[in-house]
Amino acid sequence: MSSAHGEGKFEVTPGMRRLGASVLGMEAIVVALFTPVAIAVAHVDTTVAVTVGIGLAILCVLAAGMLKRPSGYIAGSVVQLLAIATGFLVPTMFFLGVIFTALWITAIFVARRVEGATKR
Repeated sequence: MSSAHGEGKFEVTPGMRRLGASVLGMEAIVVALFTPVAIAVAHVDTTVAVTVGIGLAILCVLAAGMLKRPSGYIAGSVVQLLAIATGFLVPTMFFLGVIFTALWITAIFVARRVEGATKR
């Protein structure tokens, strides 16, 4: 049951969209650059590296474009899990994936807190 205060409803704020899109934009660049590293350093098959790296970069951009709706935040969270999973191909991506996940979570909560404080 939802009360009059909007419990259970995920409200998207302009700050969340800006910060979330910034995180996903930076992440798109990093995961795209994962491709040459995976090929040259980790000796991952070229087809796999390009599919994973460029595919994940495109998903970052698509998720950033969806941030006006709550479903965009679900898509962005899935991107974070996939970024961590790329660590199975290039171990450094475990670390970078966790960093971007922390930035993603921080972007959502900080923006909500700041915008909530300014509404008072």
